[in-house]
Amino acid sequence: MFLTLALLRKGIPGKQWIGKHRRPRQITWAMKRNMVKHLEREAENEYWLSRPYMTPGEEHGHAAERRAQAWLNIKEAGFQNFPKHKFVTDHLSHLNITKTWSS
Repeated sequence: MFLTLALLRKGIPGKQWIGKHRRPRQITWAMKRNMVKHLEREAENEYWLSRPYMTPGEEHGHAAERRAQAWLNIKEAGFQNFPKHKFVTDHLSHLNITKTWSS
């Protein structure tokens, strides 16, 4: 029954570009050219990524000073926004209204 429907049917059921029974897309020369360019670019990237800029010895600890300085800058910026110290006497001074020198 399915073979009969498939042979006698005029078109592709549903959406023609998606699904199990979709219409195959034609491959053009531009698509081939773009794929070749993409593969060449990817091969060149792999070539350059396979050769490190620094040796493992040079790479070990090369940014320690810069990272330490950046951490100190962040810490100092945090202290700049920190409020000044306050004492308990400053908070509770409004309760000393009855305390006078004469008593």
